[in-house]
Amino acid sequence: MADGCAVQLTAPNGVTFPQPTGLFIGGQWVKSSLGKTITSIDPSTEKPIVAVQAGSVKDIDDAVSAARRALQDPSWRDLPGTERGQLLHRLAGLVDEHKETLATIETWDNGKPYSVSLNEDMGEVAGTLRYYAGFADKVFGQVIETTADKFAYTIREPIGVCGQIIPWNYPLAMAAWKLGPALACGNTVVLKPAEQTPLSILYFANLVRQAGFPPGVVNIVNGFGAEAGKALASHEDVDKIAFTGSTATAKDIMRMAASNLKNITLETGGKSPLVVFDDAELENAVEWAHAGIMSNQGQICTATSRILVQAGIFDQFMEAFKKQVRNVSTVGDPFDSNTFQGPQVSKAQLDRIKDFISVGKAEGANLEMGGQPQATAGGKGYFIQPTVFTGVNPQMRIFQEEVFGPFVTISKFESEEEAVALCNGTQYGLGSAVFTTNLTKAHRVARRIEAGMVWINSSNDSDWRIPFGGVKQSGIGRELGEAGLEAYSTVKAIHVNMRSKL
Repeated sequence: MADGCAVQLTAPNGVTFPQPTGLFIGGQWVKSSLGKTITSIDPSTEKPIVAVQAGSVKDIDDAVSAARRALQDPSWRDLPGTERGQLLHRLAGLVDEHKETLATIETWDNGKPYSVSLNEDMGEVAGTLRYYAGFADKVFGQVIETTADKFAYTIREPIGVCGQIIPWNYPLAMAAWKLGPALACGNTVVLKPAEQTPLSILYFANLVRQAGFPPGVVNIVNGFGAEAGKALASHEDVDKIAFTGSTATAKDIMRMAASNLKNITLETGGKSPLVVFDDAELENAVEWAHAGIMSNQGQICTATSRILVQAGIFDQFMEAFKKQVRNVSTVGDPFDSNTFQGPQVSKAQLDRIKDFISVGKAEGANLEMGGQPQATAGGKGYFIQPTVFTGVNPQMRIFQEEVFGPFVTISKFESEEEAVALCNGTQYGLGSAVFTTNLTKAHRVARRIEAGMVWINSSNDSDWRIPFGGVKQSGIGRELGEAGLEAYSTVKAIHVNMRSKL
């Protein structure tokens, strides 16, 4: 695992590992052309972990060139789909072998509980890669009947060089969501991680090399969004951009991608509703409602951050929900097995949540619980108490805008019509959830909610086998499932004339 751009680190849980710090371009570790660095900060202590190389415009250009060469190299271009699948299977196996180290880096760098990184995120990384490994030799076209004078068929081909911009909330899982289908379809990749969480994907890069992928098929360039991200999104030799992040940034990327009409997949913001009807199983609804907003420190694009409860059970729900928060949402050291909620990823994210708490108070909403930084023994870290507001109306910013933290609004509704109107009354349309024991009503409401995904009697239990994505200003295209392959392949039609004369 050693390389010329690695340092030996020991994490707070005692795990020691070689941490790459360079740029992974053309199968080699290199330093930034301008010598820039990004310092990763431990969000639990606010102390620096390590500085890694930050790519410049030139480094992005070098990575794109390496990806283009690999795309045209017979060792990848002509590799049968079955063998591409074997490489992905091998990579998934290496993730399993190194999962403790990968989970340690993820928690140290991001702040999420180690138990989540190890038992949930690493399983998703390996599972997603295996899922698409199975599809690698099943991406094919069809013969189309026309007339006796023509033989027509289609083939599916890779789009080409794919730029992939990864968010900080699930660094490795989101990378797997994009790498799996891209590689299964035969593309090459330049991946830019988020500057807040630059570490785990660099360790993962050595696993890519160890799995046997040809040099240049996967390139990883850390960098700042305003420089490296912009260079990747606007690069004239990049054929596709896939991005997960904020709606505002996605709009900028869309404008930059227009320079050469890049294919785009955008998974963006959300303000997902969770509807609890008066016939719901209350205990089940409370447990899922809590998990749907408080998991991963509330830093989930599909977090069900607007809970809508039918008036007849509102007081009962509130009492049970607050009890659930008190009993389950233990805030503290992410390496402590008893911790449910670690720190927010950065000071900027903590400050954003604190600003929205002030906004909620100023708008006249009722702060039911939380709303304060969580004190820690050392007095450091980006910790915030789980925060619950009631007395919220649809015009309030805390009802309309994405906070991206353990921050939830809980509102009353009277009728099914009102519930649907409240669900649809934002610019977003990513996730949603409906709780009722009346399945006819559940399916009816699910059809009427404007969202890319609806959970019935659960929340945020996504699966790599099921398409993921939104409508309205929550994005363009789908990831995961068989639909995820469509984002990384293009259809070519071939017409064969069977007549000798016109």
